[in-house]
Amino acid sequence: MKFEHEKTNEILKWFEEISKIPRCSKNEGKIAQWLMDWAKENNFEAKMDSVRNTVIKVPPSPGFEDSPTVIIQGHMDMVCEKTPDSSHDFTKDPIKLVFDGDWLTADKTTLGADNGIAIAMAMALAVDKETGHPPLELLFTVDEETGLTGVNSLEPGFIDGKILINIDSEDEGVFTVGCAGGINSYLSLPIERENLPSGYKQFKINAGGMKGGHSGIDIALGKANAIRILARAMRQIIKDNIDIRIANIKGGSAHNAIPRDAVSVVFIPEKDVARAKEIVSRYNEIFNSEFKSTDPDLSVTLNESSEGDYGQILTSEWTRKAVDFILVIPHGVAAMSPDIEGLVETSNNLANVGIEDDAIKILTSQRSSVVSRLQALTDRIEAVARIAGVEAHSGEGYPPWQPDMDSPLLDRSVKLYEKSFNKKPVVEVIHAGLECGIIGDKYPGMDMISIGPTLKYPHSPDEKIHIGTIGMIWDFVAALLKDLK
Repeated sequence: MKFEHEKTNEILKWFEEISKIPRCSKNEGKIAQWLMDWAKENNFEAKMDSVRNTVIKVPPSPGFEDSPTVIIQGHMDMVCEKTPDSSHDFTKDPIKLVFDGDWLTADKTTLGADNGIAIAMAMALAVDKETGHPPLELLFTVDEETGLTGVNSLEPGFIDGKILINIDSEDEGVFTVGCAGGINSYLSLPIERENLPSGYKQFKINAGGMKGGHSGIDIALGKANAIRILARAMRQIIKDNIDIRIANIKGGSAHNAIPRDAVSVVFIPEKDVARAKEIVSRYNEIFNSEFKSTDPDLSVTLNESSEGDYGQILTSEWTRKAVDFILVIPHGVAAMSPDIEGLVETSNNLANVGIEDDAIKILTSQRSSVVSRLQALTDRIEAVARIAGVEAHSGEGYPPWQPDMDSPLLDRSVKLYEKSFNKKPVVEVIHAGLECGIIGDKYPGMDMISIGPTLKYPHSPDEKIHIGTIGMIWDFVAALLKDLK
């Protein structure tokens, strides 16, 4: 498919090649090696560190030899989400691109424009003979989506530049100059099982059809969390004195994705099946009323099931404890910023639940632009866990990126954008996490800005990128690099 902006076609050509390579988080080996091979083919100096972070050095254009080195930065990995009816295998299948008017999306999976479009744009820039530019370092990190672990592993001296353009923001015309920090907490609730009592039938409760989305960007939208919806439905069955028993439970995927689907295999006394079905049906209507604006396709169902071999199930007591503990974990916005209107300051995402061995494992992901409040929310979650007799530990996390409104790069970028497009850009701080915070912490004095084409619904199968904004970002970056001569 051809587009009027010639560079858009070239960038999308590279993106299509990138989309053929499996690159879920923690599985970036093939894409990293592909980039190294590409660098060698083009006679670019390149190196890879122990975790596969990759930097490719592109010589300056004639006349730019004395210009400061500029880092173009993005991450290799993508969130791998698909619809329940998709047979896509992220370990081997290429992402199927779907052009839909002005938008590019994928067939029932995440698109991976977060952040494959940064790689594609950087590659197109590196081989372009018409765009004059300073010395470039193309920095591609791994495992951004599951905790920024790649950028956390960057060693001193891996990059040399002091000016960085991150292409991982999701609204054209918006310059991001700050972001939240984050910490993940890992909770383990020990459970007790017993042999399956007689007179019980096996069912599956499905909570699905929710929109999900990025747990930073979308957390203030009030979208339904499938794990919480599932637990609420089970709590109502328990409140009606029905001895429902959990055999298995699973929900959520990535730490930074609001759960769209959750399911529990349960056993219910035969005499109470009709009442349980009535409760689930009634609460399906209640949930649909609550979330009619944000999740119009939400559904909660109770259906007979025969899959799996469940000789033992949770006891009544531990079924209730599991449901109660899931319900008590906070989810959503904890505080809005008192300084920046409309900005979420602190939040939590109840991200994942599942049974492993003899414990229910739960992952939560906290974010805040204030370090002390990030720690306070994490301490609260750990305290709740301890009261419930749940083992809890949290990761080291990553720091927020504190905005520098006096940044020379920001000043230059704002003036150039206004001159190029005859409108002022929006300068903002976001609640999502960006690698800039860690890069700035590891390389003091780095002058940074984050930009990107318009991207909607990242971290979900509805992810799509506005094609026209790809060329706009190219034009802006090309002009900015020329201006840095």
